[in-house]
Amino acid sequence: MSAKVTETGPVVVFANFLSDLAVDLDEGEILTQWAQQAPRKAWLLRPGDVFITPVPLSREFLRYVYDLTGVPAGSVAVVEVPPAGAVPLARAVREAGLAEHVRALAGDRGAALLPTALDESAIAFAREVGLAVHPYPTVAAAEAALKVTMLLNTKTGFRETAGHLGMRLPTGRMSRRAQAEGVARELLRDHAHVVVKPDRSAGGHGMRFVSRDDLRGGAGLPLDAVGGPDGMWVVEECLDVSASVSIQLEVTASGTHPLFSGAMRTAQGSFTGYASPLPPSSAHVAGELAEWGMALGRHLSDHGYAGPFGLDGLVDAEGVLYASESNIRRTATTTPHAMVTRLTAGSADPHPAWSVSKGWTRSPVDFEGALARLRASGLAFDPARGEGVVLYADAPPDGRSWRYAVIAGSARDVEEQEAALAEVLAFEDGRPS
Repeated sequence: MSAKVTETGPVVVFANFLSDLAVDLDEGEILTQWAQQAPRKAWLLRPGDVFITPVPLSREFLRYVYDLTGVPAGSVAVVEVPPAGAVPLARAVREAGLAEHVRALAGDRGAALLPTALDESAIAFAREVGLAVHPYPTVAAAEAALKVTMLLNTKTGFRETAGHLGMRLPTGRMSRRAQAEGVARELLRDHAHVVVKPDRSAGGHGMRFVSRDDLRGGAGLPLDAVGGPDGMWVVEECLDVSASVSIQLEVTASGTHPLFSGAMRTAQGSFTGYASPLPPSSAHVAGELAEWGMALGRHLSDHGYAGPFGLDGLVDAEGVLYASESNIRRTATTTPHAMVTRLTAGSADPHPAWSVSKGWTRSPVDFEGALARLRASGLAFDPARGEGVVLYADAPPDGRSWRYAVIAGSARDVEEQEAALAEVLAFEDGRPS
């Protein structure tokens, strides 16, 4: 079936975090952890839409989202898919006997599937239930973009493409797992530290930082199981990084368009948060970062891709920008940015500063309790001012690891509200991650 999407038709938000686009499905534990972020997709919902989620959403959270977005609760269908282990969401839907239910909810309204990750299982599911895949005109058009999508979500595919597009890259080499240690030893002759990255990884999963001392005396280089025994790895010089930056763009029928840029918060190479816009200390790389992003967008468009994507970069101690990786999918910041844009559309400042991060409370608290603290302190997002804190991902399963967004008029205001939030929610170390 080759359903066709319309600009005004409803969307089936498909939170398929359990996907082989970023890592292998064998990495079930990390994928299950990522899937806990599925509730944030509720911020995309509009009347007539359907939301397919692999984790349950609390009624309190949904009411909170609907109140802030102005969406009538009865106008949206939420389909919670029972746990099925580390399998693609499409398979979990089928195993739960919900495919026909989704087909009925979508109806004959020109609906389109909006997957978090464009992968083979999402394409097959769209065909099965008679949906197009947003923003492609047909399922066949979306399928044609799979090759470039899969390639540029790998570290090796990105290095090769980025090199052809003229991006500056850290010195490095690609190798199979068995040769990664030898490559690391060779690079360590000229560099004090190297970083060893699995080919298919997201958020820093499986990354190793290695020094010369780590490999002295015949010591080996243990690597995570990600990628399997014959998987590809990238070994690069470890830059003296002053900032990790990114730009998010979108490929549409009219070309590639920058959406926003900012600085990533990281710990040992792992993503922990984000702040937009770029801080003054990194503002000098904005032009080059945008130029590289536009070049990548043109390459993606030439190979049939449409939709959002991100380009990450590293700024070294000398202020020089290096390309790091691409994420050809909806990233950890795509939906929060859409939420920020939506919530501030009618405010005096349509382009506010904002951040997303996570903090750990000293003791568990439920959603209503956390929201009550924000409201009592005056920190809760105020639609009239277009500023405040948003609990954008529901209550965490442990009641302690809270994801939040802060929206304010300036980066300094964002920092001040984050500091106040740490006090109000009693984060265990007094600050966000």
